[in-house]
Amino acid sequence: MEVVVGGNKRARRSYGFDEVALVPGPLVVDARDVDVSWTLGDKRFEIPILAAALDGAVNPLMAIEMSKLGGLAVMNLDGLQARYDDAEAVLQSIADAPQEGVVGFIQRLYAERPVQPELIRKRIREIKDAGAVAAVSATPLTAERAAEAAVEAGVDVFVVQSTVGTVRFESSQVPEFPVAEFCKNAPVPVIVGNTVGYQATIELMEAGAAAILVGVGPGHICTSRKVLGIGVPQVTATADCAAARDEYHEKTGRYVPIITDGGIRNGGDIAKAIAAGADAVMLGSTIAAAQEAPAPGFSWGMATSSADLPRGTRIRVGVSGSLKEILFGPAHRDDGTMNLVGALRLSMSSLGARDIREMQQAEMMVAPSLPSEGKSLQRAQGVG
Repeated sequence: MEVVVGGNKRARRSYGFDEVALVPGPLVVDARDVDVSWTLGDKRFEIPILAAALDGAVNPLMAIEMSKLGGLAVMNLDGLQARYDDAEAVLQSIADAPQEGVVGFIQRLYAERPVQPELIRKRIREIKDAGAVAAVSATPLTAERAAEAAVEAGVDVFVVQSTVGTVRFESSQVPEFPVAEFCKNAPVPVIVGNTVGYQATIELMEAGAAAILVGVGPGHICTSRKVLGIGVPQVTATADCAAARDEYHEKTGRYVPIITDGGIRNGGDIAKAIAAGADAVMLGSTIAAAQEAPAPGFSWGMATSSADLPRGTRIRVGVSGSLKEILFGPAHRDDGTMNLVGALRLSMSSLGARDIREMQQAEMMVAPSLPSEGKSLQRAQGVG
């Protein structure tokens, strides 16, 4: 639906998680019979949850634990793990730093040490030696160099991630990143992102991406909407990109998963993302709030460390519980941020969805008043 903003300027109405609700149908499935697994390349994952490539969320230990629990954690190869041998001490110093001047402090830590290929290899081998799946991320500017060390060390999944990921890029300063060539030559699945549009998604799939990250602006630590004015609410963005996936699959027979990345706060948001068309979701701040996270109680965006990018900051996420409690419970908080997989299973069960593909077909309604509907006692008592 288009609305006239003024003059000749028109805008399209879009929707975020709080503006929609899922509609139960005539069938209810036993939650124990619900299959929440998804597939990337030739790898099957028991739960449709990825940990985002944030230094405050993922280190080798977190990647190992996430893999044991059936998910996938992505480690940032532009981050501190690839710059400092004793990265944990540096991460602790960021967590301990006072809020005033913290962005400049973070920027100095990243600027003082370049990425070291030997540390890339070391971190990946730590993950692989534990029998876990190793996934890593780099920006288009650093991806080719980082991939050499990563592939040599036995990486399983490579992510090329930027604020807005596209096949087409114009610059008088740097060469265009060869997305299609990179995907073709990579011996492992390449996830590319982030995008929010139908056409950009189609082009990335045609270039050979194994999966697409969806999300510009909605993340808890992302300030792109405020600083740059860009972004699309996640339900609409996911649905648009999922439509591109379905058309591409129908034409080619190749199925490319859609991963909703950013802005997900609770189990209900995960259910809505998948109902909008996602195959999996990527969580950042939620994972950073796990007891096992490398920067206790804090997280910051990948743009924060760059003095050239006018956005990003450190936020306090607190400590919710162990990673296992966050994913599988038991929940000892009432806000839907724990036992996320259990919440997804129960939502799918209530909607009659036996697996992710069926959940993508769930009926959705626009419900802008739902968060306040009949919740006065919860609001008054600060629960739920």
